Amino acid sequence: MSTVRRHTPPGRGARPAALPGRRRLLLVPLVVGALLTGACARPAADDGASRSGAAGAVALAWPDEGQASVAVEGIGSLGTKGRQTPVPIASVTKVMTAYVLLKEHPLKGGSTGPGIVADQQAADEAFSAVESAAPVLAGHTYTQRELLEIMMVSSANNVARLLARWDAGGQEAFVDKMNRTAAELGMADTTYTGVSGIESDTRSTADDQMKLARAAMKDPAFRAIVAMPAVTPPGGVRIPNTNKLLGRDGVIGLKTGSSTPAGGNLVWAATQNIAGTPRLVIGVVLGQRAGRAPVEGSAAARDASRALIASVRDGLPDAVTRAAGPDR
Repeated sequence: MSTVRRHTPPGRGARPAALPGRRRLLLVPLVVGALLTGACARPAADDGASRSGAAGAVALAWPDEGQASVAVEGIGSLGTKGRQTPVPIASVTKVMTAYVLLKEHPLKGGSTGPGIVADQQAADEAFSAVESAAPVLAGHTYTQRELLEIMMVSSANNVARLLARWDAGGQEAFVDKMNRTAAELGMADTTYTGVSGIESDTRSTADDQMKLARAAMKDPAFRAIVAMPAVTPPGGVRIPNTNKLLGRDGVIGLKTGSSTPAGGNLVWAATQNIAGTPRLVIGVVLGQRAGRAPVEGSAAARDASRALIASVRDGLPDAVTRAAGPDR
């Protein structure tokens, strides 16, 4: 059977930020107000939570290029790195594709959703040599959940377009929904031009993708899908999740993306017990090794994310404890 293939389009990436030393630790104030920008569109994860108690400093291992952002449920932003200029995001685009589909066709209580018949176009595109794809069988009925799993876990562009045709009749109409949803979430620096991320003019920032990730992770179906270690399409072979950090250091998602113009990108989510309370930590890393081979960018995004996760796990619990004080 066909296996997943990766697209390597030509193009130039975002300019790296001139900061020396990938592993250099920077003292970053715990800026809990950063997530209040665009508060009308901010997900309610932090509503009612105290933000002032952790006002200390956390040493974060920011990447030395591109953009990054980290936030903690119930605490707020741990800061951002890099100029928040819109850059290509590759298959991170599929986070919005899945979010829109689940908003319009919710999967509640373990539902698998309606049946969707795979068309010949999706089956033919599975054999593409120029983009990421996964095998689907023309005429076979898949559940909505099955197709979302294939799209998100294996990063299948052909399945993303199939879902767009099913929902909106075509990719262009579905992209309109994506951009309207981005506006609703306050993602002012984001433009979607396709549903898969193969288009290099789909652009966003780490801050904007943080807003989307926080909203998407509130959906139990989305959260369960991005945590899957692998997917096996009916009649196909087992395809591992493209997120190689999954299952380590509390990582439970979320989405990878790489191309030559975009470099390596990774939106990750991890759980961590902080002061006796389980917290969801979300990070966005964009523009790693942009302009180089996607495999190099992917590895760089993974390394940068791993360093950020480690620094959060090492530093945040102590910072919260110190901020709470001895009498609390």
